[in-house]
Amino acid sequence: LICEAYHIMKDMLGMEQGEMSQVFDDWNKGELDSFLIEITRDILKFKDIDGKYLLPKIRDTAGQKGTGKWTGISALEYGVPVTLIGEAVFARCLSALKEERVQASKTLPGASTKFTGNKTAFLEHLRKALYASKIISYAQGFMLLREAAKVHQWNLNYGSIALMWRGGCIIRSVFLGNIKDAFTKNPQLSNLLLDPYFTKHIGASQESL
Repeated sequence: LICEAYHIMKDMLGMEQGEMSQVFDDWNKGELDSFLIEITRDILKFKDIDGKYLLPKIRDTAGQKGTGKWTGISALEYGVPVTLIGEAVFARCLSALKEERVQASKTLPGASTKFTGNKTAFLEHLRKALYASKIISYAQGFMLLREAAKVHQWNLNYGSIALMWRGGCIIRSVFLGNIKDAFTKNPQLSNLLLDPYFTKHIGASQESL
């Protein structure tokens, strides 16, 4: 999701890295406050010893440790639509096909859409879309946990699980506190999207998706 937001800023809005870094810094002061937004800000503004931005020098391929794949396989086994994690895994698979992508870029026209409207308004839509997508991703993840608990007769405390991820975890974010609150209010909550807080924010962001 963050990668897609970056590409929209870079390719559609034509933003420079310093400008993008500032946007992520602003986002990190609000609802999107998280470790991943924070390090994206830092990566975008980091310069090499020659004074040039480091990011464009890094090979655009990603390896895998297997956790995303395992989650995708579990989602299929339990019949739960964990689509966002699935797409993230496929994006990593696609990134590994470096030679094919380079060849295709020389043959296929590719996208060339440039946005020429109000950039500030567009970035606010992008922020809302990213937040809504994040909510949906976590909702799908907790759906998978709930279904696995049902099948195996586990007694999981979903609020405590959310708090566990707040300490030293790559997905740590202020947002996890909202998830904890949702399950504290309703331990039997079947889907995060049905909690009043998340229903409100999805409703406010839906037009931005």
